[in-house]
Amino acid sequence: MVTVRQMEREWEGRKYEKLLGALTAARPEEGFAFDPAAGRAIPAAAMALVRLEELNQSHVPLYARLVRALLAAQSATDGGWGDPAVTALCLRALMACRGNGLAIERGLEYLAGLQKSDGLWPAGPIRRMPADAETSAFLLYQLGDKPAFRGAVSFEQAMDWFESRGKRLERDARDWWDLARMKCRCPVHCFELEPVTLS
Repeated sequence: MVTVRQMEREWEGRKYEKLLGALTAARPEEGFAFDPAAGRAIPAAAMALVRLEELNQSHVPLYARLVRALLAAQSATDGGWGDPAVTALCLRALMACRGNGLAIERGLEYLAGLQKSDGLWPAGPIRRMPADAETSAFLLYQLGDKPAFRGAVSFEQAMDWFESRGKRLERDARDWWDLARMKCRCPVHCFELEPVTLS
């Protein structure tokens, strides 16, 4: 498990590849092939924010530095963070703790603008690229439980596409779809336990 101090040391030392590897170890994101041309700083910052949120450490100074890094890296022209997968990861990080604001709205608009008529997204940041099932399932896994995402994109169309083809997907896409399906079809409140009354 990566500690806050380790995250801080790797981030300050610009060891983004090492930080991203440590943060994704034993997590589903470990197997996802982020575009190497995009660099590792932004995915590392996003995963660090996700991890800090999981550790209830959003009050540490590193958290604010990572948020600033994500906001500074957002494209002024299209609102994304390079490719759709990195954009989804950044949005997940920024939406933690009920985050909202213009950066999130612009990121969601970017993803909605890239979505194909069949409900899927391309692997790259160009709408003319062919749809990619693995990238699309990754997006659904990262954001499918977020009402803002569901409202911004053609969510049901994407879900229908996967549900009609789920068994015929290539292995990586099928693995991501299996994770996404659980997250998307069972909202966060499904996992909350009923209060127990002690007598």
